[in-house]
Amino acid sequence: MKPLLRTLGGEAVWPPPVWLMRQAGRYLPEYRAVRAGVKDFIALCTTPELAAEVTLQPIRRYGFDAAILFSDILILPWALGHGLEFREGEGPVLPKLHDEAGVAALDPSRVADRVAPVMETVRLVRTGLATEGFADTTLIGFAGAPFTVACYMIEGGGSKDFANIRGMAYAQPALFQRLMDTLTDASIEYLSAQVTAGAEALMLFDSWAGVLSPRLFRAHVIEPAKRIVAALNQRHPGVPIIGFPRLAATLAGDYAAATRVNGVGLDTAADLPRIAAMMPPSTAVQGNLDPLALVAGGAAMAAETAAILDAMRHAERPFIFNLGHGIVPQTPPEHVAALLRLVRAAS
Repeated sequence: MKPLLRTLGGEAVWPPPVWLMRQAGRYLPEYRAVRAGVKDFIALCTTPELAAEVTLQPIRRYGFDAAILFSDILILPWALGHGLEFREGEGPVLPKLHDEAGVAALDPSRVADRVAPVMETVRLVRTGLATEGFADTTLIGFAGAPFTVACYMIEGGGSKDFANIRGMAYAQPALFQRLMDTLTDASIEYLSAQVTAGAEALMLFDSWAGVLSPRLFRAHVIEPAKRIVAALNQRHPGVPIIGFPRLAATLAGDYAAATRVNGVGLDTAADLPRIAAMMPPSTAVQGNLDPLALVAGGAAMAAETAAILDAMRHAERPFIFNLGHGIVPQTPPEHVAALLRLVRAAS
């Protein structure tokens, strides 16, 4: 069985399997060459041949233990009919959703057609892995978790404090819950389609989970993830799911136990052994090198990597080496190669 799937099945594999969030993207010259020929980012995500090529680029270069579908967490609201554009130097820009009409305008019936190119990308990547000699590489599909997707829809893009979404959750709980239910149901269908197309594992990115109070975290991070995992386990038994409730701190233990994900990604600030001890023993822990340590490289990266490996070496639980967040664009590609050598040399 593939190393990542063994780990997500509850086996403590050593050296640990390794892949990196945003391993395909702007830090790679081969990615920039592809991106230069496409009119915009959405077009890149929805052109299967190009999205598949970008997904496979870091596998060819580094031989990671997983390829993660090249797409974006905001493809789902775009597929629901919500506006989306990516502006250079600004990131995603969306119409601000703030009322009943905005939620009512979301149309789940159009999702399957709009994400059809994404499913073709999954099929092409799965074929590419098999034909290019990467038989041990796991293909991960993904979606943004409902709360994080809602963050961008309500704020109209990124935010420093996500005041608008927190305000809606407190002041308009019924409206907010309808939005969360719509996104949860659509996420189930979207992820299920990825498995049908060939994804072997799934990941649920909740990048802004940590901005919520514990009560709202349980209601709008844990509960939607619990529903998504239960539905996918019923439809696709044996397909593992990784949750990434970023900045959850000690609530990551509650998240793991309640949602029954197979693995939990932890951010850079998390103390791996302490948080891992709060989780069921079979739950894989994934993380959590600082992306800026990867930029620095050299002795600093080696020291941080060694600290993570030493912390998990004798933990007697499944562990996946990854970053605490995604690779940043200024990362030297040679530092990524050096990191993989360090992890794979772990004894």
